[in-house]
Amino acid sequence: MGLQELFQESIINSKTLSEKPDNETLLKLYALYKQGTEGDTQESGPPNPFDFVAKFKHEAWAKLIGTSKEEAMQSYIDLVNKLKG
Repeated sequence: MGLQELFQESIINSKTLSEKPDNETLLKLYALYKQGTEGDTQESGPPNPFDFVAKFKHEAWAKLIGTSKEEAMQSYIDLVNKLKG
């Protein structure tokens, strides 16, 4: 199975975890997903500066600038596998 297929499988598995991950882990999953699917963020931040959830998500994604899509996909897969136990 290729990296793309494993990534897609991990996306599905992330939605069926027995326990909801903490907010920090959820942000990491979000950032790795965005980096793995879209690459580097091109935005400077969310349009509404008072949308703190969007702000935290963007900041988490922005930390991954320069990470390849493949590296982000593999990190996402590894993290989901770790969460599955």
